Amino acid sequence: MDDVIIIGGSFAGLAGALQLGRARRNVTVLDTGLQRNRFAGHSHGLLGHDHKPPLDILAEALHQLARYPKIKLVNARADSISGAIDDFSVLTGDGESLAARRLILSYGVVDQMPNVPGFAEGWGTSIVPCPYCDGFEVAGQHWGLVWSGPQSHNQARLFHDWTDTLTLFADGHDIPPDIRADLARRNIPVVDGRITGITHSGGHNATVKLDTGSDVAVDILFAHPRNKPSASLHESLGLAMVNTPLGVVLKVDERRETSMPGIYAAGDLTNPQLPSVTTASWQGAMAGIFAQQSMLA
Repeated sequence: MDDVIIIGGSFAGLAGALQLGRARRNVTVLDTGLQRNRFAGHSHGLLGHDHKPPLDILAEALHQLARYPKIKLVNARADSISGAIDDFSVLTGDGESLAARRLILSYGVVDQMPNVPGFAEGWGTSIVPCPYCDGFEVAGQHWGLVWSGPQSHNQARLFHDWTDTLTLFADGHDIPPDIRADLARRNIPVVDGRITGITHSGGHNATVKLDTGSDVAVDILFAHPRNKPSASLHESLGLAMVNTPLGVVLKVDERRETSMPGIYAAGDLTNPQLPSVTTASWQGAMAGIFAQQSMLA
């Protein structure tokens, strides 16, 4: 029996495995190799790894974890979870049954692309969600923001730290008059009409096509499609969830523990609002540390 099984081997999962391996705990990491940020050319804001391709960072992390003999990395999907604290059972897609005292769920989320031609093709390059990840590289250029709800108002205000030229696309949403007035005061034009397509001319360039017939070109487009967990294991376990403007996430306490004792969670699965490698890594590390501490005799 392992001390901990970690389901999801991207930044959060591997950070948890590192802490557990250094504590000489037996840990197995299950992963299928479909990281959310595999579409991104570079990862930004991670100290010591700024501007490196995310897959290169992960490859280096895997190389470093190889020095810890109690960490086992398995390329497999977790199909089901049963049992309770100190006696969990995980059935993999290969039909293997694994046992562990604790679990860490870090299988992340998948972005639900809108049915707009050109959106999925530009995701991660000319269409991005996070100014902290990509804002510096396009600072001072013409930004676009697709309205996704009341939180977009705060994002529009936030973006002024990077650019003075911002266009907001209503995309068929009814933006309240008081917010429109505030945007006008900030010299942020609002383009009405629903987005019908997006074309790309390479790099950070997107032309937004609208059902009003007019096209608007921007240097980069920020959008926040809803996302959902990349697996449904939490549903079969009946874990408590939290609904956010961007999707549902697992509810965890200050020790990263879910509503079921012995199961911890970290990364985008618990935090869709500001997804980043830095956030996922520290949350994964904390989940690993708290899981280890919970097993002390």
